[in-house]
Amino acid sequence: MLSIGTGLSATALSWLITAWLLSKSFPGPRWTRLVRSLPPMLAVPHAAFAIGLLFLISPSGWLLRLVSPWATGFAAPPPWLTSQDPWGIGLVAVLVFKEVPFLLWSAAAQLQRADVGQRWTRELQVALSLGYQPSAAWWQVVWPQLWRRLWPPTLAVLAYSLTVVDMALVIGPTSPPTLSVLAWQWLVDADAATNAQGAAAAWWLALTVAVCAGFLWLLRGPVARLGQSGGKRGGQGGGQGGRLSGGQSGRLYAVANRAEPRVAHQVALWALLAVYLAVMLALLVGSVSGVWAFPALLPQSLSWQGWTSVLQSRGTVLTTVVLGLAAALTALAWSLAWLELVPPRWDARVRQLIYLPLLLPSVLWVLGIHRLTLAWSIDAQAAGLWMAHSLAAVPYVLIALSPAYLGFDRRYAEVAASLGHRRWAFLLRVKWPLLKAALASSLAVGFAVSASQYLPTLFVGAGRFATVTTEAVTLASGSQRSLTAAYAWLQWLLPVLGFALATWAAQPRRFAPPRNGSPV
Repeated sequence: MLSIGTGLSATALSWLITAWLLSKSFPGPRWTRLVRSLPPMLAVPHAAFAIGLLFLISPSGWLLRLVSPWATGFAAPPPWLTSQDPWGIGLVAVLVFKEVPFLLWSAAAQLQRADVGQRWTRELQVALSLGYQPSAAWWQVVWPQLWRRLWPPTLAVLAYSLTVVDMALVIGPTSPPTLSVLAWQWLVDADAATNAQGAAAAWWLALTVAVCAGFLWLLRGPVARLGQSGGKRGGQGGGQGGRLSGGQSGRLYAVANRAEPRVAHQVALWALLAVYLAVMLALLVGSVSGVWAFPALLPQSLSWQGWTSVLQSRGTVLTTVVLGLAAALTALAWSLAWLELVPPRWDARVRQLIYLPLLLPSVLWVLGIHRLTLAWSIDAQAAGLWMAHSLAAVPYVLIALSPAYLGFDRRYAEVAASLGHRRWAFLLRVKWPLLKAALASSLAVGFAVSASQYLPTLFVGAGRFATVTTEAVTLASGSQRSLTAAYAWLQWLLPVLGFALATWAAQPRRFAPPRNGSPV
């Protein structure tokens, strides 16, 4: 019941906040600013965010230190259940803060398609010209179409929220723990009967996800019609609005959209960014903290001991980077082959199976991969770990790459074929260079997914391969604040570098004009 309560609460809150932010921002400059703010938030791994939020809300955390000298007068941390609470409130908060950017990114992947975003914008302009207010037009025109495309990401959020392990280990609850944590503890036990109990719990989690997904399926229709009853026209008549030209309706929509209240939207966006900034700042200060007595706001002394220990663990960092690059390249190559070679009819039927790892409980999925590595005699080896990370990255890379790849204009291929170029020449010289932004972004997504894997690294690797994520989650249960924060900060820094390199690689090439000034 605790797992169901936290999972459904986190999914519902994430979905409601995402839908509200979309309704207040798309289309227009607010949506552009919102999309630009997503990559830094998406780059923060789940476990690192949970550790940073724990540094903020714990009884000895920054929030209580900030108000203690003036409001509370506490000389010692109070025995408050701000983390590891029995109700799972901390877990719900972490999940909401992490899943809202993911759902917004999933929506952006659809809205930034030329064949979708522009068409929906024109439809909004037509609805406004018929006299509808911008919010009512959005809920009646865009939302029913967007919701069908957000259905798979919403299912992924539901499955992850119901079965998350690493974040639950960091921020609780613990008395009792969620069923996923309990199943993980049973699976890593040395007793065979306890292992079987863990496998049974993993299957019970899968059944729970299926039941909750079925309940969500029944709500697809009502959710698609959300806001239909509130869609009222403004003061303009439908006849006159219908005779407006495209440019007039576009200007009309822009003026009406600017007239919409935007204070709440800006406050929500800035609050989301402020939480992420505060989390990363708490990790950064915690990584260099020495003596830090309560209720002092800042450490009394600084220490580089945490970072020194990280630098001495170069093997851990190297394993994370090499494994992440190998898994990301493998997932990207497989996704390209799938999108390029598989017929559309097969893609529509089989793609749901590719997304299955997103919907299965992580403990059950890892258990199946472990049995497969045992059968192939690659258990506790680099090959088995590479396979597990690659399979985990494939669905995310395919989701990131599909909108741009499927929306590519086929007329380029026709022109290339008419000029006598073969398929490989067209791919290498036309299609992939034009899609290099999507390819680089998908590669960065695959690297970030691999770098954040916790269960496959421990279970399939049999504890022989240490990564930044496994070290951060393991240290989170101890008292070494600076070392834990250093590993959590590094867990965020590696994906950020990956996304930064992807952004740099995706920049368009600029050619210098001829020196004589003559046209090319």
